[in-house]
Amino acid sequence: MSKESRKFQVPDALANVYDFANTLDVRHFTHFGVEHPQSDEIAGMKQIADWMQERGLGGGGRITPAMFATALRLREALRAYLQCDPAERRRNKEVLGALGDALAAFPLRVEARVGCGAVLSAMRADALAGLSTIAIEMHNATLVGTLDRLKMCASEECRRVFFDRSKPSTRRWCMSTLCGNRMKTRAYRERQREAK
Repeated sequence: MSKESRKFQVPDALANVYDFANTLDVRHFTHFGVEHPQSDEIAGMKQIADWMQERGLGGGGRITPAMFATALRLREALRAYLQCDPAERRRNKEVLGALGDALAAFPLRVEARVGCGAVLSAMRADALAGLSTIAIEMHNATLVGTLDRLKMCASEECRRVFFDRSKPSTRRWCMSTLCGNRMKTRAYRERQREAK
């Protein structure tokens, strides 16, 4: 679990999914006169190895260019999935197909463990095995209904993934005080211009 996922009270059971989706920061807005810099925490093979190691997901061994491409494909498919409204996620064949294809690179098996019963574990045994945790967390969160609370900010200038803690689970922005206010102000000004 990262400082970011703790700060925004993302459940531990979804922290790796949240953190992985947010390794790509595409925010492009100015806040209090400071332009937000875009970044990619896993821009290279060393960066993804470091990111996984920091979270205890390191599988050991060297990450190859093909493995790196596999990880980026998973992140891209995950972000496209989370960008969809939760009701649409189950109907969007293109998004589901891309996510299914990306997750296929991280096969899982059911293991019987003392004290746990049946649990999912990674079948991969290489340097990317730790990313199987993303698939496991998604599966478990789907079963308990919390995956639908993981969403992407509706602001085109943001696109940060956030955990919707609201009771009705209807939040649209990662921060209503920042992205929400900016979007509402922009919509208000546009309505005012159209009314003239």
